[in-house]
Amino acid sequence: GFAGKRVAADPAGSVSAIFDALDAGGATILSLRDPVVLAKAIKNDAEIAGHKAAQARDGAALARFLKWAEAEMPKGGVTEMSAADRLQAFREETGVLRDLSFDTISGTGPNGAIPHYKVTDESSLPIENGHLYLVDSGGQYEDGTTDVTRVIPVGEPTQEMRDRFTRVLKGHIAIATAVFPEGTTGGQIDAFARRPLWEVGCDYGHGTGHGVGAYLSVHEGPQRIAAPNYPGGGPAEPLRAGMFLSNEPGYYKAGEFGIRIENLVLVVDKDIPGAESVMLGFETLTFAPIERDLIEPGLLTEDERRWLDAYHARVLEILGPQLSPDERAWLDAKCRPIAAR
Repeated sequence: GFAGKRVAADPAGSVSAIFDALDAGGATILSLRDPVVLAKAIKNDAEIAGHKAAQARDGAALARFLKWAEAEMPKGGVTEMSAADRLQAFREETGVLRDLSFDTISGTGPNGAIPHYKVTDESSLPIENGHLYLVDSGGQYEDGTTDVTRVIPVGEPTQEMRDRFTRVLKGHIAIATAVFPEGTTGGQIDAFARRPLWEVGCDYGHGTGHGVGAYLSVHEGPQRIAAPNYPGGGPAEPLRAGMFLSNEPGYYKAGEFGIRIENLVLVVDKDIPGAESVMLGFETLTFAPIERDLIEPGLLTEDERRWLDAYHARVLEILGPQLSPDERAWLDAKCRPIAAR
């Protein structure tokens, strides 16, 4: 029995029956975090290298899908379900996909405005002109776990769609370029992503980022980018070099459309001359084009345009060698520099 013994148990990862059994056995229960949790969250060099390889492979599959979607969706006949199936097929063509990392969120129009929408045969809508199509998806490979969201317009987007998409992009860039002192929690930087939307009286009702495993759960703690008053917020956990997180601000207009731009990032040390404390930042790990037809260049600052152009140059560098000449030509057009206007 446990009489007279002190037993540590993690309330975040233990069912109540464990606590009941310990209590019945006379144990003194110490509610402590599982010591494995932080070691798992801080990735080693092999996990980081594997993750980058998985992201490069997965990005090429996603680029092929985006090219296909751009050509086929305006013709009609594509549904949310058939699009999700086609994306899975592109991932399976890598030959090394072990599974999807979660059920693909494939939503158009009003379904796209549901942040955690799950498409079924009954709910699946046809993808029609005049709507946005949002796809949040990922793959499990033995060397890494991916999670990425992109939005494409089917037909001509409205000015409101372009404005909201660009504001979400500005928030995404704010997280991607954030620099912060060691000891900072994700909740402290969450508002960076919301400011461009707050400026026009808008917001989104979920956290900005979650931790990600290495060929493990696509949602992994304890790290997150979420203020306590938003779903996904919780106990503050300082961000540490080696952690994977998502960067996924969004905007949802109920009944009409949804927007989310998601890349995965790695917390890294930042070498800043003259810095008076240890500083951290992010390295973006996900590479896939961000839809230029939804961007209002005049809303971007010069620094934001510079970040976007540099990001797209990296997309070309990493994905280009994996693509056919036809696919590469399409990607070249998608990744050309954004001109101010």
